[in-house]
Amino acid sequence: MDQDKLRALREKYGRAPEGTIFDPEFAEVGRRIFKAGRRPWPFAGVSTFLDALYRPLKDDALDLDGLDYALIGVPMDLGVTNRAGSRLGPRAVRAIERVGPYEHQLKIAPLADCAVADVGDVMMRSRYDLVSCHADIEACFERVRAAGVVPLAIGGDHSISLPILKALGRGRPLGLVHIDAHCDTSGPYEGAKFHHGGPFRQAVLEGVLDPERTIQIGIRGAAEYLWEFSYESGMTVVHAEDVLKLGPAAVAAKARAVVGDQPFYVSFDVDSLDPAFAPGTGTPEIGGMTSLEAIEILRGLAGLPMVGGDVVEVAPQYDTSSNTAHAAAQVLFTIFCLARLAEPARKAAGW
Repeated sequence: MDQDKLRALREKYGRAPEGTIFDPEFAEVGRRIFKAGRRPWPFAGVSTFLDALYRPLKDDALDLDGLDYALIGVPMDLGVTNRAGSRLGPRAVRAIERVGPYEHQLKIAPLADCAVADVGDVMMRSRYDLVSCHADIEACFERVRAAGVVPLAIGGDHSISLPILKALGRGRPLGLVHIDAHCDTSGPYEGAKFHHGGPFRQAVLEGVLDPERTIQIGIRGAAEYLWEFSYESGMTVVHAEDVLKLGPAAVAAKARAVVGDQPFYVSFDVDSLDPAFAPGTGTPEIGGMTSLEAIEILRGLAGLPMVGGDVVEVAPQYDTSSNTAHAAAQVLFTIFCLARLAEPARKAAGW
């Protein structure tokens, strides 16, 4: 080793006080993240999404006062068709502490310099009635929208996206970047239309989702015959095999072209990932994306007018390593980064 270089490194770094960061960009990140006083241990205290400030319910309602962003749990899985358990997804994702605070590709520490909080879980009247749960979710997100707060939700099964889209897209249909193993555009199943296999068909029929500004990424498995609505309505479907052939950058470019410069929503089902990366989910499908591929696609959306997002279908009882919850937490963090980076575009789009 070059001894002069070693002496210079020892002089600079060997005597530097604790917390010293020399690079100006990194130093500014550190200044925003590390406040005066002791920093809480990541494994101590009450768990919240991304270690954000906790805002407990006020009079059985979310406390949104003064917030720009709200992290919201939606612990409901009455719409599942296979393995139940995603009602425990929000709790599992909250327990993950090894995420953030800096996104090294997007170069942002999203929790700094904004008003964000974990505002708890949507209050629902009945643990037995799917329809009333959807009504409660919709009413909750209508209040979030009215308060001018950007919501980031953690489910729960994928049926929760329908009431959220109804709340956010009423009067102005949204575009959608939907990352999933399944298109979730099937029709009624065993007499019910509000299950997790059909929220996006219902959202289009409700007039709150623009199918021609909708892209579905990572699709695979044996249920392709159920997704004709996606094709007929004009949605863009990118199969998992296409992601492998095209690469994340090309898929992200396609997504940008589909949603354009108007408001859109992001919905991420953890079963979009291969079960090797996310075994803890209700409807796993072999042949899915890697965690890095999914994160890279999301990063490629930076700067577009995203108005909210969700991460769904974490079922921790099938997740012996907690890898699924960890992947979901990282996706949540990345979506939050996108929300922060979307601020100028949201304003330009009149949101």
